[in-house]
Amino acid sequence: MREIARYRQLDQSQIAQTLGRLRDRIAERFPGSGLSNVAGELVSLSDEAFECVAYLRKPNWPIRVAVGVVIAAMVVVVGLGAVSIQVSSRVSSVSELVQTLDASINDVVFLGIAIFFLVTVEARLKRRKALGALQQLRSVVHIVDMHQLTKDPERLMSPQPDTDSSPARSMSAPELGRYLDYCSELLSLTSKIAASFVQSFNDPVVLSTVNEIETLVTGLSGKIWQKITLLERATRNDEARADAFGRSQELLRQSPTA
Repeated sequence: MREIARYRQLDQSQIAQTLGRLRDRIAERFPGSGLSNVAGELVSLSDEAFECVAYLRKPNWPIRVAVGVVIAAMVVVVGLGAVSIQVSSRVSSVSELVQTLDASINDVVFLGIAIFFLVTVEARLKRRKALGALQQLRSVVHIVDMHQLTKDPERLMSPQPDTDSSPARSMSAPELGRYLDYCSELLSLTSKIAASFVQSFNDPVVLSTVNEIETLVTGLSGKIWQKITLLERATRNDEARADAFGRSQELLRQSPTA
C-alpha cells in the first residue's frame, strides 16, 4: 500500500534528483552556456522552494497559540459585558427593544469578523511566502523562453544572409534539437516544483497561481515542440535528399560507358 501511495503525489527528492541530472547534462553538452547557468540557478531555487513547502506543511504553533489567547480574551470580555448589563423585565417601548437588538447584533458581527481575521492570519502569512516563491519560478519560466527565442530551425531549412544585428547561430541540427529539448525539460520541471506547493497547502490563491504557471509552461512547451517538429522534418528531408543523391551516383557508376 505504501508503494502505491508513492505514485499519488510528487516526490520532492525525485524532482531534485532529476533536475540535478538535467543541469549536469546541459553543462556537459553546452559548457558555459546561459542555459546551463539557468539550470544551476533553478537547482538552487528548487531547494528554497522545497524549504518553503516544508514551512507551509507544518503548523505555526506560536501564531496559533497567540490567536487562541486573543480570541479567548475577546470572548471573555464580551461575556463579562453581557453579564454586567442589567436588563429590565419590561421593555418600555418598541424603539428601545429595536435599539437593544441592533446593538447586540452589531457586537456579534464585529466579534465574528475579528475572530475570522485572527483565524486566517496563519494562512495569509503562508500565502504571502508561497506567492513570493512562485513568482520566482514564473520568472525562471520566462528566462528559459528567452533562451529558446532565437533558436529558430527555419534558419537551417531556408538559410538567409545574416544582418549585423542577427543573433549568432552556430549550432548544428542535432545540437539545436538537443538544446530545445533541454528547454522543454526545464519548463516541465519548473512546473512540477510549482505543483508541489499545493499538495499540502490548500489555498485558492496559491492554487490559482500554480495553475497560471502550468498554463504558461504548457503554451511555451507547445511552441518549443513545434520547433522540434520542424527541425525533425527538415532533417528527414535532408537525409532523403542525401540518400537519393547517393543512389543516383551509384546508378551512374553502374551504368555501361558509351
